[in-house]
Amino acid sequence: MLLYTCTAQKKGAPMHPCARAAKSLDDAGHAYSIETVEGMKLLPWTRRGKRDGIRERTGQDDVPVLVLDDDEVVVGNRAIVAWAKEHPAA
Repeated sequence: MLLYTCTAQKKGAPMHPCARAAKSLDDAGHAYSIETVEGMKLLPWTRRGKRDGIRERTGQDDVPVLVLDDDEVVVGNRAIVAWAKEHPAA
């Protein structure tokens, strides 16, 4: 699995959507890789050319985005948290 996050996830902002998505995967026992993307939502020009891969997969620029091993894509922290609760690691 691959979790796309912003830089806030690395800074330990526990209420940030990217941090919540990562924590939900940790709590469910999933192994995953993280790819951090640059750019800020409130400053859209900072995203130019930095989120093309996410846009190609999802049609939008926002993170977090979880790409499962079968290439299924789960978009948004609420959806990732729900997916992790419904699919605990074996």
